[in-house]
Amino acid sequence: MGDMANNSVAYSGVKNSLKEANHDGDFGITLTELRALMELRSTDALRKIQESYGDVYGICTKLKTSPNEGLSGNPADLERREAVFGKNFIPPKKPKTFLQLVWEALQDVTLIILEIAAIVSLGLSFYQPPEGDNALCGEVSVGEEEGEGETGWIEGAAILLSVVCVVLVTAFNDWSKEKQFRGLQSRIEQEQKFTVIRGGQVIQIPVADITVGDIAQVKYGDLLPADGILIQGNDLKIDESSLTGESDHVKKSLDKDPLLLSGTHVMEGSGRMVVTAVGVNSQTGIIFTLLGAGGEEEEKKDEK
Repeated sequence: MGDMANNSVAYSGVKNSLKEANHDGDFGITLTELRALMELRSTDALRKIQESYGDVYGICTKLKTSPNEGLSGNPADLERREAVFGKNFIPPKKPKTFLQLVWEALQDVTLIILEIAAIVSLGLSFYQPPEGDNALCGEVSVGEEEGEGETGWIEGAAILLSVVCVVLVTAFNDWSKEKQFRGLQSRIEQEQKFTVIRGGQVIQIPVADITVGDIAQVKYGDLLPADGILIQGNDLKIDESSLTGESDHVKKSLDKDPLLLSGTHVMEGSGRMVVTAVGVNSQTGIIFTLLGAGGEEEEKKDEK
């Protein structure tokens, strides 16, 4: 109890000096160190935390946050944290243009065969045999060939027109579906909220506003929006199948496996965590970046 009281006094002092200390963005832990820490698992992560920071409270101290009262909620402080650690937003993959969708639709094997057949048909319709061969034929046969030559191109043109219609309809459907999906995804991201502690008050904020140093409350049914380290847990079990493929629920505790990863589901229990990675720096963000989403954001960082 005495240690907890001392910790509370220490973190209260940290909170009071939060604005001045963060004026230069001088955090005791870097983004690279946090990313490397969140890539570890179970005992390796616990050993790293103990060797480098003492415990999770040491990480809170370096992030200049209180495990009991959270961040102060000062807009200047939040902006500075977003500038240093990034925003909790994964830029979506650049949408395909209509011409790209048309080109993809043209790659269908059936359509390719129809295109070749149409071109061959058009070529034969305009081909004229030598006059020597025509001289051997009677007047009736010559008249029939001339009639077929004048209308033979219609078959090839009809095939090409059918291919064009199929390609345009397919590309338009894909384009409209992608547009609707992006609109729905954007609306869900804007409406989704998560519970955090700021200034000693339990509030709900949009997921995109969560930043490194926030103290987030997790409970049964939550989809974790960011990476974090467990501060306090009550029989907490997480489904990490979306990241690891393992169907078994993973029990999280301070003395065995305190790391919580974004994109995983809380299946049992509740607890609190300090957010350590958001957006493209979280485990989900790293995976999305490798798959192509958020690539432009990483390129900008590399250029800087």
